[in-house]
Amino acid sequence: MTQKTAIVTGAARGIGLATTRLFLAEGRCVAMIDRDAEELIRVAAGLDSVLPVICDVSDPAQVDEMVAEVTDRFGRIDALVNNAGVADFGPIEQTDFQRWRAVMETNLDGVFLCSQAVTQALKETAGAIVNIASISGLRASTLRVAYGTSKAGVIQLTQQLAIELGEYGVRANCVAPGPVDTKLALAVHTPEIRAAYHDAIPLNRYGSEEEIAQMIVFLCSDKASYVTGQTIAVDGGFQATGVGLPALRT
Repeated sequence: MTQKTAIVTGAARGIGLATTRLFLAEGRCVAMIDRDAEELIRVAAGLDSVLPVICDVSDPAQVDEMVAEVTDRFGRIDALVNNAGVADFGPIEQTDFQRWRAVMETNLDGVFLCSQAVTQALKETAGAIVNIASISGLRASTLRVAYGTSKAGVIQLTQQLAIELGEYGVRANCVAPGPVDTKLALAVHTPEIRAAYHDAIPLNRYGSEEEIAQMIVFLCSDKASYVTGQTIAVDGGFQATGVGLPALRT
């Protein structure tokens, strides 16, 4: 019951799985949360000190049951990483209310529900929340009317959590990844899109899942003990570029 514990949502793949592995390397126990039961059980089978919990973070009852199961198993919660999310891109004319709600339910409602459900446990450990937003929550782009708005909401929610929970020693921060080499990005980003991103990003490359995970784990650690209410873009400098014209660079 003295070993630090983290909850990671969306842990079956990508940034969530990379974060889980880094937490384990630090000696933490990890509750791996995902609604993809088959993939979650498959990846968790090869890891020690984990508790896989099948849960849809947009469902309040499932979230409450998940937190109860984690608390019963580990006895404490020291960190919550709200990583679960859906990526749904399309123009506003094609974003009907059902599509809008499907994005908001996971990307924003899920962050609220999980954070609320672990608040008491985090007060007891002076723990940390790290929410995963996106560079799309910081700068607008085409086809992201639902996705970008949901991630902007996550950024604001993070600040609300930091202000309300700070007096209990609970910190809340946000990571806003830029383009990352995930399987999804590799599947949907054409060579033309990748070349355009490389041109727009000062470091001239996509980030890796592990690079995002490193920031998440840092923000959950004692090394970030005086950092709260912040949104950190891990994006190779993409946010800093603004709207630049290649022809004006020389």
